[in-house]
Amino acid sequence: MRRECELRNIPTKYELSVPIEYKGFVFEEPLRLDVLVDDCLIVELKAVEKVLPIHKVQLLSYMRLLNKPLGLLTNFHEIVLKNGIHRLILSG
Repeated sequence: MRRECELRNIPTKYELSVPIEYKGFVFEEPLRLDVLVDDCLIVELKAVEKVLPIHKVQLLSYMRLLNKPLGLLTNFHEIVLKNGIHRLILSG
C-alpha cells in the first residue's frame, strides 16, 4: 500500500501519533494510528481472526479525534482481502 501511494503521488503519513486531550488534560501516551491518506482517510490495519466491535470503535475514535470523516479498517487475516475491508463514515 505504501508503495502504491508513492507511485501515485498520494500523500500519506504512517504511524501518526495522536495526542489525547480530555477537558484540558493531555494524556502522556498518545494514540498511534496506522495510516493517514491524503489528510482525509484513516486506514487502520489488523491481522486478526475476526474483526470485533472494539476494532471499529478504535477507528471511530481516531476519526473523531482528528476530525476525519472516512476510515477503512483492513483485516489481512482473510483469504480474500476485500472480505476484510470495513468502511466507516462519520455522520454530520
